[in-house]
Amino acid sequence: MAYRDLREFIELLEKKGMLRRIKTEVSAELEITEILDRVVKSSGPALLFENVEGYNIPIFANAFGTMERMNLALGVNDLNEIGERIQKLLELEAPSSIWNGIKMLPRLGELASFAPKYVKSGPCKEVILKEDFSLEKFPVLKCWPGDGGRFITLPLVFTKNPKTGKQNVGMYRMQVYDGRTTGMHWHIHKHGARDYADAGKDGKIEVAVAIGADPAVVYSATAPLPDNIDEMMFAGFLRRKNVELVKCETVDLYVPAHAEIVLEGYVASSERRVEGPFGDHTGYYSLADEFPVFHITCITHRRDPIYHATIVGKPPMEDAYLGKATERIFLPLMKMQLPEIADINLPVEAVFHNLCIVSIKKRYPGHAKKVMFALWGMGQMMFAKTVIVLDDDVNVQDMGEVLWATTTRIDPARDIVIIDRAPTDTLDHASPHPNLGSKMGIDATRKGPDEGFNREWPDALEMDNEVKAQVDRIWKELGL
Repeated sequence: MAYRDLREFIELLEKKGMLRRIKTEVSAELEITEILDRVVKSSGPALLFENVEGYNIPIFANAFGTMERMNLALGVNDLNEIGERIQKLLELEAPSSIWNGIKMLPRLGELASFAPKYVKSGPCKEVILKEDFSLEKFPVLKCWPGDGGRFITLPLVFTKNPKTGKQNVGMYRMQVYDGRTTGMHWHIHKHGARDYADAGKDGKIEVAVAIGADPAVVYSATAPLPDNIDEMMFAGFLRRKNVELVKCETVDLYVPAHAEIVLEGYVASSERRVEGPFGDHTGYYSLADEFPVFHITCITHRRDPIYHATIVGKPPMEDAYLGKATERIFLPLMKMQLPEIADINLPVEAVFHNLCIVSIKKRYPGHAKKVMFALWGMGQMMFAKTVIVLDDDVNVQDMGEVLWATTTRIDPARDIVIIDRAPTDTLDHASPHPNLGSKMGIDATRKGPDEGFNREWPDALEMDNEVKAQVDRIWKELGL
């Protein structure tokens, strides 16, 4: 299902009883965070705060805070459906005959329809402010007591590379310094930081920030896409309808025409400012550091804008469901490069990048090590601090089974690999150096003589299938 905008998604959530309107006056400073923290951790509804103290703009939050809403946001019953669609597209090959070519046409037509559609105007331009404007009118959250200030937490940050001219969008938090400037917290490994670096020491890049877009567009800004895949085309693929983009007023960038709020401006290479601390998705405050400064030159918005926000903190939080969506959607891409992979689990409790659990169809000695090193070389999987490789008889989504199989199948001296001075996530607080630390790989697959294990491996306990069937009938009679 393609949502026209964020509002259409909100309407559907309300129709399905998944939205709660909060009419009680609440503060954007800490109070909303505490409410959201409790609601997310109890699998509660999406919230629309209609009475934010000191503001006349409502805050919408916890849009994706359950797997049911995440599926609804991307228009599927199961996130694996998206992965299957990706797999079918990637399997397209040159037709072996005219007839096969004809059969492929509908799929090729679908592929072409993913490209964004450029329009002359849109609801995001109902109000255009080039002079008398300020961020102070928007209910930007101060999330945690130790935060360095108020932060825009769900911004879609559009940049254009000064060398290639290619537009990109990512999601990087923004600390509000005053009515016209913010921090721009893009990490060294992110695409926005690369565009910024390519501007040179004395250059600057134009930036546009959209707040409050339809769910597929919001998710796509977080997706770890390859460099040659446009995020707005991917959003069109997810929603099965192209995304409408409109040109900004003061910068040469295109943004979602149906966004609630758009901030236009620039970031200069020569200017940096202390940003943070910030209560982050790791469950700790990320430390204050110097980051680029975003100068706003224009604000456009809908006549009655809705401010879309999220909070992050000790998991599980709303971002857990965005992360799980990525795990499911991109699994087929991993399988195409590593066909031996059966399944993968990036546990929410491990903040995703701290632990990767993968099961494989093991075929030869050393196979598990081949997989762990291949994963570390695969895009943003380079941030995985620990990789556990298991046989495909283990359900990696069942942590009880994972712990049982891992601890009973490893010999630490033989099966643990440590590599040093490897890339780490900027928010890995334990690494000895920023962005540089160590990795651990655990080969928890069964070993045989070809890997130097010459003892007999015991069979796992398993009940006879005939007995199981008989007890199934007894079970029903017992009513247990």
